Amino acid sequence: MRTSAPARVGQYTALFAYLVFLAFPFLWLVSTAFKPPRELGSLHPTWIPKDPTLANFRQAFDEQPLLHAALNSLVAALTAAVVAVLIATPMAYVVARRRTRLAKAVTGWVVVSQAFPFVLVIIPLFLVLKNLRMINSVPGLVLVYVVWALPFALWMLAGYVRAVPPELEEAAAIDGAGRVRTLVSVTAPLLAPGIVATGLFAFITAWNEFFFALVLLKTPEKQTLPVVLTHFIGAEGVADLGPLAAAAFLATLPSLVVFAIIQRRITGGMLTGAVKS
Repeated sequence: MRTSAPARVGQYTALFAYLVFLAFPFLWLVSTAFKPPRELGSLHPTWIPKDPTLANFRQAFDEQPLLHAALNSLVAALTAAVVAVLIATPMAYVVARRRTRLAKAVTGWVVVSQAFPFVLVIIPLFLVLKNLRMINSVPGLVLVYVVWALPFALWMLAGYVRAVPPELEEAAAIDGAGRVRTLVSVTAPLLAPGIVATGLFAFITAWNEFFFALVLLKTPEKQTLPVVLTHFIGAEGVADLGPLAAAAFLATLPSLVVFAIIQRRITGGMLTGAVKS
């Protein structure tokens, strides 16, 4: 079906408006990060700083341990992403390939669990970590991130597994490969885009997470970057806007860099050339 010219114009207009809506906060953040205090307090703000400065970045690093907090966030997010993917991949294979009532129940529970608010699970998690003596520790935070990312990771990877033709696994079985060998040598390579996408989701979710880190980490040396950003806001709610914008801008860069590096793997065809039509 051909789309009429007015319909195409409407689609592109809606897409452009959506992109502007998404880009506005980030562009304003970048603009604020490079503005001197005189422009930040102006009654007539501008998009482009008239006198751009790096003073906000220097002040942000002088006031708070941003590098150490970023390292904590990186360790927690990267470890949680890797562990979640390693656990979710074989689980997703079983759920996708075994069409039993138990598998359907697991899938339904995964979907329902995503509706649980953070406040509902923080007390049980806190008590469990307290019994394990993992409160106020990065490994304890990693454990929480893995538990929180697993349901969605399992749901995502199960969809990718279902897209892999069973004929490939049957051919491997005929050649004498067992279940584990088939998963590692045949299915897993075809799941590479899905695994990358799932790992990216888990990494970004953990990198940007604030609530669990705020509750579980009390020692300043162990706090993650989102928690440290709140230190730029005073007790009365008055924000040190310039340094806060500079620190927040730096905090968004890792997610953007990771996505830019692997976005081709996400958008690439998962089964290109795997099966002849």
